[in-house]
Amino acid sequence: MIEIRRHSFTKKGPGRGAGSHLMGFAVDAVGDVVGDVDWDGFLAEVGHHERWSWEHPFAAFAAIVRHGGAAARVGEAVRAAWLDASRRAGPDGAALVVSHGRVIETGLVTCLPDADHHSWGAAFAHCEGVRLRVGRGRFDAPELLRAAV
Repeated sequence: MIEIRRHSFTKKGPGRGAGSHLMGFAVDAVGDVVGDVDWDGFLAEVGHHERWSWEHPFAAFAAIVRHGGAAARVGEAVRAAWLDASRRAGPDGAALVVSHGRVIETGLVTCLPDADHHSWGAAFAHCEGVRLRVGRGRFDAPELLRAAV
């Protein structure tokens, strides 16, 4: 099982820092998931805050990923990172991944390309995310985790 959450509110500027405890546990690993992927190209495809105005944001992310550009490459990099995290957790373990808006949505539609993306609702707000089962290199049973309003 792997749980992916969007980070909470963050400090801006140089005070942002690192090394804070999260959900009661210290961070085991920090990785640059997108690596050499064209981040500017990704942002050009998915925008910054545009997703908040999309009627069906997950369906929109899926359509962008299907185009095969920078977003598709980000999605594949995220998928690989999530698979790696689940492998490191072991067959009966669980992993918690904390990431960013846009990155999570892109990774999720890449991992589950045939899901009913229209039914998933809004893009993830702070601390929201998804829990997935992982088996044989595949993801299934998405449980969207929404913050109480």
